[in-house]
Amino acid sequence: MLKIKSYQKKDGNTYYKFQTYLGVDKAGKPIRVGRSGFTSKSEARKEAMRLKALHEESGYQKPTYETFEEIYELWFNVIYKEDVRESTAVKTRELFDNHILKDLGHLRIQAITPTHCQEAVFKWSERISKAKVMKNHCKRIFDYAITLDKIRTNPMERVHVPKTKNENKREIKFYSKDELKRFLECVKEDNNPRWFPFFRLLAFSGMRKGEALALTWQDFNFEANTVTINKTLARGKDNTLIVQSTKTTAGERTISLDPITIDTIKDWRKTQRLDYLKLGMNTNTPSQVVFTTFDNEFIQHSSVGSFMNKIIEKHSLKRITPHELRHTHCSILFEAGAGIKDVQERLGHSSYEVTMNIYTHVTEEAKEKTADIFAQHVGF
Repeated sequence: MLKIKSYQKKDGNTYYKFQTYLGVDKAGKPIRVGRSGFTSKSEARKEAMRLKALHEESGYQKPTYETFEEIYELWFNVIYKEDVRESTAVKTRELFDNHILKDLGHLRIQAITPTHCQEAVFKWSERISKAKVMKNHCKRIFDYAITLDKIRTNPMERVHVPKTKNENKREIKFYSKDELKRFLECVKEDNNPRWFPFFRLLAFSGMRKGEALALTWQDFNFEANTVTINKTLARGKDNTLIVQSTKTTAGERTISLDPITIDTIKDWRKTQRLDYLKLGMNTNTPSQVVFTTFDNEFIQHSSVGSFMNKIIEKHSLKRITPHELRHTHCSILFEAGAGIKDVQERLGHSSYEVTMNIYTHVTEEAKEKTADIFAQHVGF
């Protein structure tokens, strides 16, 4: 659609500009062009018509998009990646490249049957835990093909995703108070100045590791003993590290911290300033990232897990992941009597489901101990 607007330059004269749609390129992306500086609407309209004619005369043929992969590329570039965060788009692209397209990509979209889809989903469920996510992505692509009048029904609509063997037995792992204390003692003994404050903060705030890795000093209010979480470190295109908004709007939050954790973070700030100053770097700025590498670059997510595994193996500790320190924080809060709503808001959970899973696990353990408590008390 051609849009012509008037505007004024500093010389006081009125000019015209336009934006118009020419078609799509080879990737299926819309081609829109704009020009300005015309002295009349008719001049602007003539130029727009000229550009439209040039595009049509160029001999470019609109893609037919016959295969699943061609429809997927169109959907991904035109629809999907505009609606999601970069890190989400990267993960989705990996699922398609590594799994989905290998099974469905070469097939003509009109020839794909529910049988093809069911066989593919069964295959994915045996190899990867994200079979349900993959099925839903495919369903959206077939829906898009329906919108394009390529097919009439969605062959993925009634496909069954089998439950994995461990799906109903997924263990929620976390440390007890004593186990957490021992882990942090071992981290402190390692004499790496950045890791103890990092893991202390994870354990005593419940924040995600990506949220902790994206923190800057301006996020801390040392007078109020709080930290504001409003961003996360994520993996973008070509494995670059990028800072983006939190996972959900509920993830944006300001939480209180205990005095010992605040003092630990303050001590790290002093150490960071001195250590980097010796290397000729001034880190005394509000926008300075709190936890960085020796070169003052973002820390890779995998480095957090690698260090944690090293400590666990060295001291023969119970094996959990950095994310399960978040579960630990949650479970200890429940043990201390914190309310479900308060815990949900502190951890930035967008729904009750994740919070309730941990709450249920903690309360079930408490129920199991009730009989023993009674027996021990009566003594016979």
